[in-house]
Amino acid sequence: MLIQWGFKALLLLSKIIDMISQRRGLMFAINHAATALIINKFFKDVPIIWILLSTQFMELLWVLFNYIGIERTSTEKDMKYVGDIHLSYMPYSHSLLTMASMSILSWFIISKGFGEPAIGLAVCIGILSHLVLDLITHSRDIAIAPFIKERKLGLGLYANFPVSAFILEIGYGIACWWIYGGSIALLAVILLFNLANLPMFVASIPGAKQKMANRPLLITSFIFVQIIVTLTLVGLLS
Repeated sequence: MLIQWGFKALLLLSKIIDMISQRRGLMFAINHAATALIINKFFKDVPIIWILLSTQFMELLWVLFNYIGIERTSTEKDMKYVGDIHLSYMPYSHSLLTMASMSILSWFIISKGFGEPAIGLAVCIGILSHLVLDLITHSRDIAIAPFIKERKLGLGLYANFPVSAFILEIGYGIACWWIYGGSIALLAVILLFNLANLPMFVASIPGAKQKMANRPLLITSFIFVQIIVTLTLVGLLS
C-alpha cells in the first residue's frame, strides 16, 4: 500500500513538473537549488534556508523586475527549444557589477552588522554561484554593468549545444547531491526535475513549451513557481 501511494505521488509530481519546468530556468531552477547543497557541505552550521535563497536571489530579482516592467523577456514566434527564449533586457538583476556588489554588500551586512561571518560568507558565495553558472549557460545577455550596453557576456551553451547543456545540467545536479551526501529522495527530486526539462533541450520532443511563445510574463510566472517548488523540496529533503 505504501509503495502504491508513493508511486501515485511520483506520477502527480511528474505532471506538476511537466507544467512548471518546461521553461527556461536560467540555468534551470533545480540546479541552482542543488548548488546550495555543496555550499552547505562546507558551511554545516549555516541554516540551509540562507544558502538556498542566496543561490536564487538574482533570479527572484529577475522575476520581480519582469513583472514591473524594468526588465524584459521575449521569445521566437515558434518556441522549439531553450534557445528560442531571449532575455532581452536584464541589466539590473543579471549584471556582473550588480551581483558582485550585492554579494559583497550581503557579506558585509550579515558579517559585520549582525555578527554572523559564516552566514555572510555562505550567502556571498551563493549569490556569486548563480552568476557563474549563468555565465556558462547563457547566451550573450549578461551585462557587465547596468550602464554598459555594448558588451554582454555568456558562453551560449544552451543556445549552441543544447544536448550537451542537458548532460551538464543533470550531471551537475547529481554531483551536488553526491558531494553533499544526500538522501535517495533528494536525488529523485533532482533527477525528476532535470528529466522534466528535457523537452526544452531537444526540439523534436513535444511539450508545453509551444504555448509559451510570445507570452513572456507567463514564462516569468512559471519560472517563479519552479524556483519556489525546487527551493522548498531541496530545503525539506536536505
